[in-house]
Amino acid sequence: MVNPQIEGKTYPRTASYLVGREKIREFAKAVFSKDPANLDLDAAKALGYKDLIAPPTFAVVIQERSLVTVLADKEAAIDFSRVVHGDQRFIHVRPIVAGDELTSELKVASVKTLAGNSMVTFETQIFD
Repeated sequence: MVNPQIEGKTYPRTASYLVGREKIREFAKAVFSKDPANLDLDAAKALGYKDLIAPPTFAVVIQERSLVTVLADKEAAIDFSRVVHGDQRFIHVRPIVAGDELTSELKVASVKTLAGNSMVTFETQIFD
């Protein structure tokens, strides 16, 4: 069982992550993106961006760095072998662009028990 005392806990910001052009291309291909601005620099620039823009779900690459921190926290007592991903939402204020240096900060929004299992909700913010 996950320690319910971690509800409300905010973990420290991660080290910065430099978003690479090739990382965006690799991710875009992996998710079968058809958006030319994810793959072609000229297409991204034609839309007014300085470099390739990442597919919206690329944010998970940054978020994962925060998740590693909470999973390593012995106090949290999260057994990753029992984790089932239930839901995920992204709220973007702007696209992630190649060349961005981003950090993330994770907060444990809630810890609930359902049918003898823990359900944990995380909120992760990504910062320039």
